[in-house]
Amino acid sequence: MGFKDVEVVIYMGEYQILGGKRLSGRLRITGGKNAVLPILASTVINKGESVIHNCPMISDTLTTVAILKSLGCSVKTEGSTMIVNSAPACRWEVPEELVREMRSSTLFMGGLLGRFGKVTICRPGGCDIGERPIDLHEAALTLLGAHIRKEHGFLYCETEGLSGAKIVLGFPSVGATENAMIAAVCAEGDTSIQNAAREPEIVDLQKFLNSMGADVRGAGTGRIEITGGRRLGRAEHTVMPDRITAGTYLIAAAITGGNVLLTHVAPDHLTPVTSKLQEAGCEIKEGASTIFLDAPSALRSVSRIRTQPHPGLPERVKGRF
Repeated sequence: MGFKDVEVVIYMGEYQILGGKRLSGRLRITGGKNAVLPILASTVINKGESVIHNCPMISDTLTTVAILKSLGCSVKTEGSTMIVNSAPACRWEVPEELVREMRSSTLFMGGLLGRFGKVTICRPGGCDIGERPIDLHEAALTLLGAHIRKEHGFLYCETEGLSGAKIVLGFPSVGATENAMIAAVCAEGDTSIQNAAREPEIVDLQKFLNSMGADVRGAGTGRIEITGGRRLGRAEHTVMPDRITAGTYLIAAAITGGNVLLTHVAPDHLTPVTSKLQEAGCEIKEGASTIFLDAPSALRSVSRIRTQPHPGLPERVKGRF
């Protein structure tokens, strides 16, 4: 992990941690998991090469790569850089065993519909937060022209051609926003996504899509505008840092009375977390791409911690407080 004086023993997938020690050190934050997954899924639509830097080499990333390969794409890994060539992609059925491993596999729906006009995928797994239906994904894709049939736990989606549409999400779902963005890039005409998710990962996906020639505007706000049908080509992008990982490290140092310097981080993405840590008595110093935290020996109590869609506190970070 990079912290000093931490004793962690791993036995056959089980972690045994001896706590009660002050954590301190310097850590480099890797690329964001929730940013890289939709980016990798969207590589299928440009029918060419995508060079993606700062990819976190974790199980979800590797599962996404396995899905890309199953569809016929070629994927090369050079350190933390992945080079995806989607030109040879020729299949639109996402393997059931891979979908069961990872909920984010649903993000292939929009891209495969845009590329092939069809996609077959089972209902997803891989989420420990609880039941999280994908009805918002389905509704958005239907508005863009998809016909969805459900049988025996599978979704069979087809379209005679995606067309731009006005999409108003009933909730600012991150995944539904991302799926709609990817599909809308392939649709003919203009698309408006209202009540869109505003997470930094949405902005990162916009940057990647635009790097391949798409016209996407407004990410980071509640309204995203897309002009579809543009010619897409080679793309290159560096994935944003993982704000959930960064927040977890900050909290780990704070609750043990320690200190930590995070590098390759985006301080603006951590404001909901750092504001609460300052309220608890921690000293926070931010640079252009660094955050330093120095915690007191005893933290002060803070007001109620409530999770909300961005720019509120993320659900997965709340559990660390």
